[in-house]
Amino acid sequence: MQGSLNSTLAKGKVVLCFQTRAQRSASVAVETVRKARGVGVIFAQFLTKDIASSFDVPCVQVDYQVGTVILAYTTSMRNPTVQFGSAKTVLGEVIGPEVAYFSSRGPSSLSPSVLKPDIAAPGVNILAAWTPAAAVSSAIGSVSFKIDSGTSMSCPHISGVVALLRSLHPNWSPAAVKSALVTTASVHDTYGFGIVSEAAPYSQANPFDYGGGHVDPNRAAYPGLVYDMGASDYVRFLCSMGYNVSAISSVAQQRETETCQHAPKTQLDLNLPSIAVPELRGRLTVSRTVTNVGSALSEYRARVEAPPGVDVSVRPSLLAFNSTVRRLAFKVTFRAKLVKVQGRYTFGSLTWEDGVHAVRIPLVVRTMVGRFYANS
Repeated sequence: MQGSLNSTLAKGKVVLCFQTRAQRSASVAVETVRKARGVGVIFAQFLTKDIASSFDVPCVQVDYQVGTVILAYTTSMRNPTVQFGSAKTVLGEVIGPEVAYFSSRGPSSLSPSVLKPDIAAPGVNILAAWTPAAAVSSAIGSVSFKIDSGTSMSCPHISGVVALLRSLHPNWSPAAVKSALVTTASVHDTYGFGIVSEAAPYSQANPFDYGGGHVDPNRAAYPGLVYDMGASDYVRFLCSMGYNVSAISSVAQQRETETCQHAPKTQLDLNLPSIAVPELRGRLTVSRTVTNVGSALSEYRARVEAPPGVDVSVRPSLLAFNSTVRRLAFKVTFRAKLVKVQGRYTFGSLTWEDGVHAVRIPLVVRTMVGRFYANS
């Protein structure tokens, strides 16, 4: 923070700065050092792959382990020194995608039966247009473009893909577009391994990190099957959550609210391209319906990767479409193997395959014995 450095001590010195996740404003720290007449900054911070910013004061970023070694050096030497050298660029194979540490995670606290997030998209170190009216910092000044990270970077990627899908399939509903994105997303990195979550340490990511996976625009253009919905489906879902007709009328047309009297008691049957069961006690069956948007004559077989500790069966396990049959329903039954164990969330998937398409949805299940208000 400005004024936090003693100018007498910092003058002509390189300042070692330990950053926490909540203190990510390197530009403020650099400006503080510059005003204290320091000549450089060493940032010890959480391991990240962010692109280092460019400042008018020499800076370098190291992880906490290296930062601790530097701190030990400075405290053990009477006159510790820093040597400035020319920058080097190291090229190599980039492993990705990874879920950034700042990305929002699930489950949803309001509707745990609705898997969140839905999808992952590029959002780290994106070159974006920037208004000169908003100076990045007094050290950098006004710019027209800026490397930025966050949801404000990943959202435009998805918005652009949605626009392309709508131009290719103008008759698709928003739910169909969303389904195409989720069911064709990738859950593997460039080497074919599972996507990892950026944390300390790195760990295997799961649907609470990326939803259906990392967006794949080319595959989303021809998904084969979609999990479609209309306004009445959402209204019935709101009814099942306990909202009354008056509340629902504020966001839906009057004729749609009439479906409340036929609303299901469960929220699990909303035709989403995912199945999240926050409380599995013994046995539970969930319904889904798919619409064929590919070849009229096609057959899809179900392939299940069951969440650990849960048996999963699909009926029917074969879906046959033709020119007159475009929509087919199926049921997924979950059975807890360890009915006396209070479990944590486990993850699996259900994929419909016809030899060309692989329509994959995540399965998220937590087995429960009693009603406990905790994460496990």
